[in-house]
Amino acid sequence: MVVELFVSFSLLFLSLFFIFSITKSSKSKTPISTHLSKSYPLIGNYLDIRANWNHRVQWTSDLLLNSPSATYVLHRPLGARAILTANPANVQHTFSKHFHLYQKGELFRSTLFDFLGNGIFNADGNTWKFQRQVASHEFNTKSLRKFVETVVDTELYERLIPILSSAAANGTVLDFQDILQRFAFDNICKIAFGYDPAYLLPSLPQAKFAQAFEDSVRISSDRFNSLFWKIKRAFGIGSEKRLREAISEVRHFAVNLVKEKKEELKENSSIESVDLLSRFLSSGHSDETFIVDIVISFILAGRDTTSAALTWFFWLLSKHPEVEINIIKEIHEKSEMPVFEEVKDMVYTHASLCESMRLYPPVPTDSKLAVGDDILPDGTPVTKGNRVTYHPYAMGRLETLWGVDWADYKPERWLERDTTSEKWNFVGRDTYTYPVFQAGPRICLGKEMAFLQMKRVVAGVLSRFKVVPAAGDGVEPEFVSYLTAK
Repeated sequence: MVVELFVSFSLLFLSLFFIFSITKSSKSKTPISTHLSKSYPLIGNYLDIRANWNHRVQWTSDLLLNSPSATYVLHRPLGARAILTANPANVQHTFSKHFHLYQKGELFRSTLFDFLGNGIFNADGNTWKFQRQVASHEFNTKSLRKFVETVVDTELYERLIPILSSAAANGTVLDFQDILQRFAFDNICKIAFGYDPAYLLPSLPQAKFAQAFEDSVRISSDRFNSLFWKIKRAFGIGSEKRLREAISEVRHFAVNLVKEKKEELKENSSIESVDLLSRFLSSGHSDETFIVDIVISFILAGRDTTSAALTWFFWLLSKHPEVEINIIKEIHEKSEMPVFEEVKDMVYTHASLCESMRLYPPVPTDSKLAVGDDILPDGTPVTKGNRVTYHPYAMGRLETLWGVDWADYKPERWLERDTTSEKWNFVGRDTYTYPVFQAGPRICLGKEMAFLQMKRVVAGVLSRFKVVPAAGDGVEPEFVSYLTAK
């Protein structure tokens, strides 16, 4: 701790020294361009990183868009290197071809360990591989898919639509992002635990478990830009005090649910294992810590990603009425089909969702740690200990990948007409060009579940309502990035 404290204060002193040096002669200098980043001895690009922290996703995206190779190296204090890339060949290299060389790494694991433990999104090596195999088996079952359909439709028709109907009738303005987060939280808790937190009720309650989970995500994410979080944790002060309380609430609640589910399965061994918790326990995995870690990870994955994607989707739709008309037409054409076949056949809606996530990916950046020396396909050298960050937000804005009209919201770029039937066919992009759901061995297991949920919400909402922003024309929502984007 003493060494870490010394290094932290040393960096603080150095950064203040350089700030003073630059400020003193700033009258004769041009302001720092958003397309360039100045590196200094010892502190590297630290000044620019700090100055642009609140809009770091957009800033780093600009750096990549102005790099010929779509790769940029940021120099951190004391010689550390952070490699940013929006190059599909580099993404394929790190996610697939050289997967063994790029891991979550100790920084990521230690920062999130209090919250996620050894869960699948915080694990490497055999621990990750084992959880992946177990989860992959469960996610590929038809019974889970049917359960997800039932959960989503129940939440949609018994809670979401009645709340929207009431708001429309009374002329009430709703925080739609909050509504969608509540919807997603209820869904994922039912799917993961078989537990209904009833977070999306007309009163919009402040459920203790939901608030504790929100605080755990937010404060854990803030650790990545805090020099002193370990000191605050050691003394139990500030945000770390609240984090300890929030994580304790989340894990205590989860452990009790695991115990209750064990008793339920023990008393009635013939009970149908529908939720993920029941499936894991029924398949012989009884270690409570393991089960809690993996289920908390799935709640994290399913809570904010779909709600973030849908929030941006409805905002884009409000700006593009021609797209909304096409989606409503498709909804009316498919409304008599069974649930799974309906959403499977909604190709224009699917393309519209893919297009909105191209521009506003739920996870705008993600990093891996190099555990050995390497060279990326574009020639960028990687040294053991470097962090390599792939950047879906920037990739969705590259003219070389999406054309000169990349800034346009255009679902048709994902579609082609069948010359015989005149119907649209969906044409996907490879996962290295469009890594919104990651790629390679770590590709998202819940991708199909996410699309099912999003399409059902889109169909349920747009067939009854028109969603319009409360803000005036020309006002764009702020893009906020924690572990996921909001």
